[in-house]
Amino acid sequence: MTLTQERKQEIIQGYQVHETDTGSADVQIAMLTERINRLSSHLQANKKDHASRRGLLQMIGRRKSLLSYLHDENPERYQALIQRLGIRG
Repeated sequence: MTLTQERKQEIIQGYQVHETDTGSADVQIAMLTERINRLSSHLQANKKDHASRRGLLQMIGRRKSLLSYLHDENPERYQALIQRLGIRG
């Protein structure tokens, strides 16, 4: 269920804002989205895993806060990111 180091590096390289960026809102949102997608598929197979469901809801809340911050700071980057990740219609 966890992300491998190689997958994390792929996500960072795909969403970084500048060369040495590892923690911008874009990268954090992309990492959370990957973890949310993996955990969602786990919960479809394991319906009674309530502890993981709580963790999923916490990750969704954290991603929502980061998306709100990004929307306030840079709406164009926000729009590009949600379209690229395919989260929100």
